[in-house]
Amino acid sequence: MFCNLAFKIHAFLLAFWFVSSVAAAQTIKAKTSATNPIIFADVPDPSMIRVGKNYYMSSTTMHMSPGIPIMKSTDLVNWKIINYAYDTLADTDELTLRNDKSTYGRGSWASSLQFHKGVYYVTTFSQTTGKTHIFSTTDIEKGKWKSISFQPSLHDHSLYFDEDSKTYMLYGNGKLVLVELETDLSGIKKDGIHQVVIENASAPAGNAIGLGAEGSQLYKINGTYYLFNITWPKGGMRTVVIHRAKKLSGPWEGRIGLQDLGVAQGGLIDLPDGRWFAYLFRDYGAVGRIPYWVPVEWKDGWPVLGKEGKVPMELALPANQSIQPGIVASDEFARKKKDRDLPLIWQWNHNPDNSLWSVRQRPGYLRLRTGRIDTSYLLAGNTLTQRTFGPVSSASTLLDVSSMKEGDFAGLSLLQKNYGLVGVQVNARSKSIVMINASTGNPMEEATIPLNQNLVYLKTDCDFREQTDTAHFYFSLDGKNWQPIGGTLKMSYTIPHFMGYRFGLFNYTTKETGGYADFDYFRVKQ
Repeated sequence: MFCNLAFKIHAFLLAFWFVSSVAAAQTIKAKTSATNPIIFADVPDPSMIRVGKNYYMSSTTMHMSPGIPIMKSTDLVNWKIINYAYDTLADTDELTLRNDKSTYGRGSWASSLQFHKGVYYVTTFSQTTGKTHIFSTTDIEKGKWKSISFQPSLHDHSLYFDEDSKTYMLYGNGKLVLVELETDLSGIKKDGIHQVVIENASAPAGNAIGLGAEGSQLYKINGTYYLFNITWPKGGMRTVVIHRAKKLSGPWEGRIGLQDLGVAQGGLIDLPDGRWFAYLFRDYGAVGRIPYWVPVEWKDGWPVLGKEGKVPMELALPANQSIQPGIVASDEFARKKKDRDLPLIWQWNHNPDNSLWSVRQRPGYLRLRTGRIDTSYLLAGNTLTQRTFGPVSSASTLLDVSSMKEGDFAGLSLLQKNYGLVGVQVNARSKSIVMINASTGNPMEEATIPLNQNLVYLKTDCDFREQTDTAHFYFSLDGKNWQPIGGTLKMSYTIPHFMGYRFGLFNYTTKETGGYADFDYFRVKQ
């Protein structure tokens, strides 16, 4: 009996050792290799360069200010926002939410990032301004950007400095056009090349739905020009199309580059060790368009993407670390004298009025002051935002409402067309905690609870797993006991806003200006 018991104990210990060893091996494996998505947050339309051992990437944030975020990585996997190309794109009613106008879904779109003769360039185009914008600096990490703009707005262009000392932009959707720029980049050269180089860039994948092939990224590798585009064939999925040519003017030959999971739009990046990857993104519901990297092999002069045509989930790259604090971050609003007023993870919804916010007036707090009458949350000025992120994420804040005035509404939001809000509303000298749910596109007040104190804690939880795309709101009177408020927010990625959901801190008034709300902190967690 004793031997039998000893055998059982030995077997149990052996099994435990085996399971533990497997778990440890899996843990080690998980910690030593990268997994897709590279960034589980809205980083669409990437453009990327490598300068020495550093990688730099620009992305689209459209109506947000500051705009065109510049991110840096030393391993191609873990990224940090280091700069923006501009503080505000222009001063228009649409960009400043004046006169009931907005520029949701527009602003600045897909950028092109280049490095040429010691100068960094990032270019974009805007339906809002009707212009093509070029920004340049010699210091991409800390420098200020010089700005040039010209008409027209060249859709999804790729900036290209050729070996003939000429500068080009290749742009368009479906029909792709090559134009030469003036030497000082101030506009399209009147007597320079201006021609259609590919009549139907979608053709290798079949008839496209809506817009044809777009998102151009142009390269010259070993004497051959390569062009990456995204298209969406009828009855299919978003697809990478690649063309190549010996001359910019053509002829160009094309083929499907990748057709898996809808991962598409982007380009090529080489590593110092000689390997190549494609940087692309995938539409992933309400969280937005999230980056995926795909290994590349060269065969017969073509870049071949993926493993047997599929997007691998594991990559032979360093492990993903948390995107906090590089892409999203908590903020206690405590600032030393030389600190930036706002870390780079923050962006304003449209152009801010800088006279109506401060992190210095009350140390350790963000103060949002009302200075105009607004009719709705989506037209309200000075909503401070940062990305939501997956697979799940949560944000919370502590709000001091003691200086709010009649008609003020301040709190925590999830920003998109079908938004959700939880906050404090002041009416007839009384205060209430209110939850607004715009899941259907029409905002509905789902809950109102009287508030008899000046401090209130607010929180929201988001679930993006398998595109569940739901969120819930909560409040607390003591920071310990949380109570749900309102119903489920069903989040939807809508084309009118064309952006993943954003956490937001807001304060606006419908009646009386001059009040303010103080936010003690903003904390995010996975």
